[in-house]
Parts: sequence; structure tokens; C-alpha cells
Amino acid sequence: TLQWETLGKQFVEYEQLAPFLIPEEQHRRLLDFLPLFLKAWEQSAGVIIFPNIQLLASEVSKLLAKEIKRTLNGKPAEEARLALEQLLQQKGEAEDGHLLLKSVYLLSQTDLKTMWNIIGSGLPAALMQCLYLCFTFPLKKTSGGETSEDDTQTQEMLVKIMLNMYREEQGVEELLAADKLQSLIIATASLWDQCSHSWKVPTGRVLRTISKAQTKNSIVYLQAVDCIKIAIQNLFKVADTLPACDVCEAASIVLCFVKDSYPISSALLTEFENNDGYQLLLKILLRCEGLQQNEGDPYLDEILDMLTCLTTCGKTELKVSGNIVHPQLPHFNFEWTRSSGMTVKNLQAFQVLQSIFQKSNDQYLCERILAAIGTIWAWDTVNFFLLEWTLQPINQFIDIIHFKPHPVQVQFFRLVESIVLDLSYVPHEILKKVQYLIKENTVPFCTLTALRCLLTMTKKDLLLSDIFRDSGLLGLLLALLRKQAKILRKSAGTHLPGLEEGTEKELNVVMLKMVAALTVRSVRNTVVLKDYGMVPYIKIFLDDECYRSATLSILEQLSVINYEEYMSIIIGALCSSTQGELHLKLDLLKSLLRILESPKSHSAFRTCSGFNGLLSLLSDMEGALQDPPSELWTPIGQHCILELVFYTLQGITAALHLDPVNSSFFQRNGFFEKMAEDLGSLGCFWTQGEYQISLSLEKTRTFAEFLDAAFCSSEPFPMWLKNCIWILNFLDYMVKGTLHLESYFKERKPEMGEASGDDQEGPQAQEEHPVAFKRPGNKLPTSAFRLWGNPEKWEMGDCTIVHPGAVCVMVRLLPKLYKDGHSQLSQEIQCAVVDHIQSLVKSEKSRQVMCGSGLLSTIITCCEDAFRNEGHPLHLPLTRVFEKLASQAIEPNVLR
Repeated sequence: TLQWETLGKQFVEYEQLAPFLIPEEQHRRLLDFLPLFLKAWEQSAGVIIFPNIQLLASEVSKLLAKEIKRTLNGKPAEEARLALEQLLQQKGEAEDGHLLLKSVYLLSQTDLKTMWNIIGSGLPAALMQCLYLCFTFPLKKTSGGETSEDDTQTQEMLVKIMLNMYREEQGVEELLAADKLQSLIIATASLWDQCSHSWKVPTGRVLRTISKAQTKNSIVYLQAVDCIKIAIQNLFKVADTLPACDVCEAASIVLCFVKDSYPISSALLTEFENNDGYQLLLKILLRCEGLQQNEGDPYLDEILDMLTCLTTCGKTELKVSGNIVHPQLPHFNFEWTRSSGMTVKNLQAFQVLQSIFQKSNDQYLCERILAAIGTIWAWDTVNFFLLEWTLQPINQFIDIIHFKPHPVQVQFFRLVESIVLDLSYVPHEILKKVQYLIKENTVPFCTLTALRCLLTMTKKDLLLSDIFRDSGLLGLLLALLRKQAKILRKSAGTHLPGLEEGTEKELNVVMLKMVAALTVRSVRNTVVLKDYGMVPYIKIFLDDECYRSATLSILEQLSVINYEEYMSIIIGALCSSTQGELHLKLDLLKSLLRILESPKSHSAFRTCSGFNGLLSLLSDMEGALQDPPSELWTPIGQHCILELVFYTLQGITAALHLDPVNSSFFQRNGFFEKMAEDLGSLGCFWTQGEYQISLSLEKTRTFAEFLDAAFCSSEPFPMWLKNCIWILNFLDYMVKGTLHLESYFKERKPEMGEASGDDQEGPQAQEEHPVAFKRPGNKLPTSAFRLWGNPEKWEMGDCTIVHPGAVCVMVRLLPKLYKDGHSQLSQEIQCAVVDHIQSLVKSEKSRQVMCGSGLLSTIITCCEDAFRNEGHPLHLPLTRVFEKLASQAIEPNVLR
């Protein structure tokens, strides 16, 4: 602070003496003062505490302007450029110019009032002359050929001072007294290849800053000297010879003045238009084809952005009339609003963008044009209608889109999608042309992309399903799919080169998805599909996994009008599938479950031999769960086999749910007995006749505790027992009539990911069970309990028995819960299951439900040894079950 106070006093003395000093002495005293000022500034970390800073700025700026004029006055341009270099460089003893420049540089960064003093000193015009010389007349390189650090610092200070001055309108006004501004603009348009390379970017920055601060007077000045006209003429001369990126850089400067001046006056835009400015831009932009993306940046992008902005520059609103073709989406509301002020008023500017897309196949250029169109639509939704009812860009682009690179095709059809998704408008004419493009299928990838676009639209509203049916698209797709189905049928089991590869196969997938989307919730479209005789052809696509999801969706829609036909197809496909087609079976079963949610489908399921079909799946899996697995089933994995068992039992439960006719049919035809037989032959249950029994048990656990121990603890359990517990648990939920509502195998990946190689069962076991295995010593995540719900609720004291036959199945499997070498564990689980069955028939209501189920006969038949041997571990619990059922006086013949 003391140092600044001392400097303040010295400057006051200078002010008092200055009027009495000759100019040379006055300048010398000021120059002597400046080093002290700069030193104080450096020592105070850039903080200036100087009360007379504005007067100092004025004095220093005036002196610098005077020195520049004196140095340049009367010299030829090249000599003047060299003299300027010597004036401003920090070399030798004569450093006055550099000292003044550095002082002004620091003062120009203080405050606005100080800047106004600098601007009023005449420095703006002087520095513009300097910039003109630096840009236009490059210095000859020294022997080293490199720019020194001092040169770079001098350039940075000069440019920074100019940027600070010219961003103020007052600074721009000061330039109008001289002719260097228009000279520099014209020079950038004509001498770009001859100018100083190191001054190109700084000159562009300065001119863009001036452009943003244009005033009415500056626009009048530029118009009076035909600046834009001459610049365009010069650019036309070099447009074919200069490198494309250089032309872009030069043209972007001229275009800045045109665009930035428009909010004040349309004069420069009019001059630009009257002198073929748009033709110039089209010529320049088309020359940018083939440039690497970074070569044209940022100037190519800048021109395109400014051109996009110019589309909204016009004196009057466009007067167009168009007809809204119906039908339209219910929430579409067309209002001609101009609230945004960003509506298209300049079709000439847009025509340049449109012409570039039509004439160029360059990926980057085309992507930028499409992005520009999207931006214009986003400014105001009415712009889509203004453009499409005048120049019809999207409509015309469809004719040539198949010539464009693939990424451009994708971007284009996303733009078309947005018309429906974002504008909620159905462009009927555009959709007709897209449909024709699909029909012609000139370029398969383009056809695929177009069809995906229509698929996305179709999901927006059911109205699109009607529109695409009436337009003939549904019929077209069905005809194409019929043709492909015939090819698939002929090539069954053989590979036809190129037939099902890449884009062609993807096209089949999307066609199926499109038909599925068109038939969802549309009975009329489903009837069209059936009337076309397409059902036999559609089911051909079931065999290929990539087609299956969409094919099943179509068949599920068919069930709405004909459950019997759907059931016949699905049950037939299940029965004819081979052992290795596990995923096909699972997908068919999941589809079946979705349809069985409707009670109306149950009768069709029964009449189409659905129960026989599902039970045959269990029969075909004989020995699939034996441990170790047989060579036949090893590739499939026990997890997948259990999943198939689960979905099969789910399908049966769903068909029985709240359907007394199906329940009676299933019971009457002995299907529960067959189910028990098929489950017992899976390989995890004992099938080898007599086995040893132990008359005493070391410990006893409940069924719920077995479930917990088998899957939610680190206790080692043999694989066969885990599989048995799985199946018993399925049957337990079947008893209660809720198996078809469970989702045991859903979202298992995250939980399985928690397992590691140190697990008790090993990696293979982790893959074979859809449950999160527990690391020893850690708690199992809560999500694992999704398999059986809350452990506390596993033993439900008074469960409602919905399907008593499933209890009989559990009893029939009871003697088969055995494995050599695990007799103690085998009898323990047997006792746990019997206790669980006892809990199921605890209430009088449950026992009444069991009446007539044949449970007593099953107990006597399947567990005769346990009844005859009072020392058998199962004797007492089975006797209790028997006594409870007998108390209801049911099955008198059995009791006798």
C-alpha cells in the first residue's frame, strides 16, 4: 500500500508539471514512471491501488497510439511491418514500445471506465492498422525459422487488448474513422493463402469479437464500402483453389458479420443474398466432402450453425397453406403459434442445407444437416410444417436415403420417428414413401432401418396399426414373410449360403416384430393375418431362436380369436421338440402360461391334449437329474432341467386354476399318478427297489428347516437331495394352487454373480441351481429368499389345499427320498415331508378337501412297510395323517 501511495504522489507531480513540459520531456517522464508502476503491479499480485488509474490509462494509450502512427507514417507496407515489429519487441535498449504495450495490456484488464479511457485515446484504430499489417504482410523467417517467446508474448498482449476494446460498441465505433476494418475483412477473403500463418487464428478471433459488437453505424459503414460484396467476390475466386478447410475458415468470418448484424439491420444479409452468398456457401460446403471430421472443425461446423440460424432471419412470416391429412393421433393439436420467434422465414438459407444433403454422400456433412433440421424443428414445432409444405425436405430425402452411408440412414429414420413420437403428428405422405422404400428393398440395410422406424411408431398408438393395415403395409409384410417361410421350410436342416446371414436375417426378425406389433390389441389385424392363410407359415419361424419371441407374440394374438388353433400349435411344437431344444420348450411353456391366464383358454388346452403334452415332457426327461449326470444330459445342465420341470408344472397348475372341469378331468384320468411316476424317474429319486432303514434318527428337522439348510446356509447337501427338495417345493405350491404365480427363475444373474470358487458346492453347483449360493460365514442376501418367500412362513399351520392330488404325488415320492450312503439324511427328509403333509391336513376344512382324493389309498399302497413296522421312523407320523383323515369317515372301503 505504501508503494502505491508513493506512486500516486509521483503521478500527481507528473500531472502538475505536464502542462509546462515540452511533449518530448512529458513523454520521457511518463516512460520513466511506467517501470515503477509495472514493478508495483508485479509485487502486489496483480492488485492495483491507484486513484488516478483512468488518467494514467488515457495518457499511456495516447502515447502508444502516437508512437505507432509515428512509426508507420509514410512507410511502404512491408517496411512499416518490420518497423512495427521493432517498436513492440522487447529487444536491446529501445524498449519504449514494449513498455507502453505491456502497460496498456495490464490497464485494459482493470475496469470498464478505464477501458473507455483507453478506447477514447485513438488506440483502437491504431491497433487495427497493426493487425492489418501483421496479418497481410508476413515477416521473412529468421535463420532459425521459429517464432521466439517474446514474439508470442507480444502477439498475446496485442490480441488481448484488441479483444477487450472491440467487445465494446464504443471500441467498434472508433474504427469507423479509418478504412482498416473493411480492408482487413476483405483481406481475409482474398489473401488467406498468402497471409501470416501465425496471425490467422488471432485475426479471426478479433474480427469475430468485432462482429458481435456491431452497431448501426458500423453496419452502414460496411455497406457503404461494399465490404460483404467484395468479400464474396474474392471468396468465389479462391473457393476452387484453396484447401477446403482454409476456405471454410475465411468464409466463416464474413458470414459472422452477416449473421450478427441481422438483429440490428438486415442490410448486410440483403447484400449477402444479392451477391450469390448462398451459392458461395453451397460451393464451399460441397468442397468439404471427404474431409476428416476434425479437419473441418470448428469452421465447417460454425458455417453450418450460422446457416441454420439464418433460416429464421426474414422480414415476414411464411405464408403457406397445407392440409392436415386424417386420421391423426388424439392428442395432436395444430396451432400456428409464433411465440418463440424462431420460425423459419428464410427458405434460401434452408435450401443450401437441403441441397448439400441431396448432392453429397459424405457421412459427416449429411449427419450435420440432419442434426440442423432436428434443431430447427426443436425451435418451434411449426417449422416442420412450414418446411414440409414448401420445400418438402424429408419427403424428398426418402428418395435418396438408400445412397447414404449406414449411420446417416439410421439418423434420418430417427428424425422421421420424431415426427410421430415428439410432434404427435402422422405424416401420411412420408409414411407412404417409406412403405414404398420397404417394398422395393433396394438396399437391405436401408429397408431394415426404415422398418425399425415404423416399428417404433407403431408402439406409440393403436391408431398406427389401423393406418399401416389400410395402407397395405401389413399385407406386404405377410407376403414377404410367406416367401421367407417357404425358403426356411425348404432349407430345413441345411445351410443355404447367404440366405440367413446378417442384414437379411435381421430383416426377417424386424418384419416379424412389426407384424406382432400390428396385431397386438388389434383383432381386425389378427383376422387379416388368419385370412391371408399365414398361420402355417408363421409357426415355421418358431424353430429359430432369434425369430421365436416375435413369432410367439403373433400366435398369442391369434389365440384371442381362436384358442384351439393356438393350443394345437403350441402343444404340437412341445411334443415334437427334441431333447436338445430346451430353450424352445421353455419359450413355448412361458407363452402357454401367458395365455392360460385367461380362463377361456382352459377348455381349449384340455381338448388339444394339453395335459398329455406337458406330462410327456416330464416322461422325456427320465434320468435327467441323476448324480452324476448321464452323458446324454450333461451338456444341458441340471439348472435348465429344473427350470423345464418348474415351467411344466406351472403350466399344469395354471390350466387347473379355478377350473373344476379341468381339475376333474385331470384327477379322473389318473394324471396325478402319472405325474408322480414321471417325477420319480427324473433321476434324483430312488428307483432301485429295497433299501436299508435306520430305526432311530440322530436329529430331526422340519421341511422348512431343510429348505433353509439346503439353500440358505453353508451346510453341504448332496445334489440329489437339493433336486428332490426343489421338486417337493414345486409340488407344495401346486397343492396350494399358487405355483403358476411364482417366479423362481427370474433375475437370477446378479445373485449368482455373488458366488465364488470357495463355495461348498463348487462352481458347477452354482450354475445348476437358480439360487444365490452363500459364501461360508456370510449372510445370504435377502433377494435369495424370493425362491420360497419368508422362511418364517414356510410352515403354514392352516394351508388351503386347492389340488389334493398334488399331496398324493408327494406321498408317492416319499419312499423314493433315499440314496445309498445317505440313509440317515434320507429318513430325516422323509419324516420332514410327512410332518409337512400332516400340517397340510391339520384343519377340518383341509381334510374335507382331501375327501375322495385317494390319499389314504396312496399312503397304504406307497408306504406299506412303514405301516407294518412300528419301529419305522415314518410309522408314527403316517399313522397320525391316516387317523386325521379317518376321523372324517372318508373312503370307507379303504378303512375296511
